[in-house]
Amino acid sequence: MFAVTILGNNSAIPTLERHPTAQVVTVDNQLLLIDCGEGSQMQMQRYHIKRGKLNHIFISHLHGDHYFGLIGLINSLSLLGRSEDLTVYGPPELQEIIDIQLKVADTRLLFKLIFVPLVPGNGGIIMKDKEVEVSYFPVQHRIPCYGFRVKRERTKRKLIPEQAKAYEIPAAFYSRLQAGEDYQRKDGVLVKNDWVTLPPPPAQAYVYCADTKYDPGIIPYLAGANLVYHESTYLHDLEQRAADRFHSTAFQAASLAKDAGVGRLLLGHFSSKYTELGGFLEEARPVFEESYLATEGTTFLV
Repeated sequence: MFAVTILGNNSAIPTLERHPTAQVVTVDNQLLLIDCGEGSQMQMQRYHIKRGKLNHIFISHLHGDHYFGLIGLINSLSLLGRSEDLTVYGPPELQEIIDIQLKVADTRLLFKLIFVPLVPGNGGIIMKDKEVEVSYFPVQHRIPCYGFRVKRERTKRKLIPEQAKAYEIPAAFYSRLQAGEDYQRKDGVLVKNDWVTLPPPPAQAYVYCADTKYDPGIIPYLAGANLVYHESTYLHDLEQRAADRFHSTAFQAASLAKDAGVGRLLLGHFSSKYTELGGFLEEARPVFEESYLATEGTTFLV
């Protein structure tokens, strides 16, 4: 399973119905948390997210609506008896912030907290684990801010059991078939791998663009992704306000999705001035039909 669950879709000021930014990306049996606004761990409980399966947390930038829930989550994980390592990726200053919060509270975590800094102005792969790869890239915001691309690339070929049995290949050899090996039978017949397997499925990608003003320069990072999240803080009648505050409109997000040739677009980071969100789809879908609201509690398959 490769999917994204929305925990929070609002901008800086939470409302009674909407929470600050946070998302959980599920890649098979692994959970990745992208941003951790205030109340994120409560949202995890509400939507039955197993916090104990979180091993990697990615923080895009140091505006409070994207990380004020982090220290509470870290503390809770320790109180719940976590012992596995936890890795946090974020701007370099975040490590000092976490250290101070733990120090003044005299908190001693039961697990090892690993911090990986996102180097200003840089980008590239920051996590690679079996079939999952996460890279980061800079976006245009008031302070250093980054987007993330999560890619799943299966390397094992798909076994065709009926064919393998027909060629009398023992089950003990199946894992080697999935790795691409041919099979030499005792009677001398060489069974070619592509006779009994299919190629692995194509790589899939989810891209999270964080907070950013309209910037066609990020199109190469979006290109070809199955699913993309792009902020749409305002509707397009407030285009100038969006630019002044380094945010985007729904129309602009849809334009980028169209130009990048992505599969589907999620709109989020809505300004608290909007009580109804239907206008965002009305604005985006004429430009890019596969646009959707990043509704809290909804899980989108990649």
